[in-house]
Amino acid sequence: MRSILIKDTTREERIKIVNQSLNVCGQSCEFCNGCDNLGGGRIESYYQPYIDGEKELSQINAEYRKGLVR
Repeated sequence: MRSILIKDTTREERIKIVNQSLNVCGQSCEFCNGCDNLGGGRIESYYQPYIDGEKELSQINAEYRKGLVR
């Protein structure tokens, strides 16, 4: 498996990684509650800091699980 760390990816690759990961169920994220995102806005926006190279996915996911991302 190829590294998904910021240092090993381009912005375009990170966009693709996020989109592929969120589309694992085969449905659009819009109006979906599958990630327990009840009223939390578009789930893709949570991953913008990763796309922008500011935070690793693991950090964002940990913050989400702790309820720090909304």
